[in-house]
Amino acid sequence: MQTMTVKAPAISCKHCVHTIQSEVGELPGVKSVQALADTKLVTIAFDDPATKEKIEALLAEIGYPVEE
Repeated sequence: MQTMTVKAPAISCKHCVHTIQSEVGELPGVKSVQALADTKLVTIAFDDPATKEKIEALLAEIGYPVEE
């Protein structure tokens, strides 16, 4: 299992957190998602077929692009 933590500056409230957790959590291979509005960090644990690239693309698609 792999784990990644990314910063998504667009996170501003509990609704954002819920959206990220539910949308990213549906991606095949994702085991867990934790998003925090106060730090704007998202931590995801995943296996194949999920990849860092797929997760970052999905975050951007739902309005929470990752800051490099």
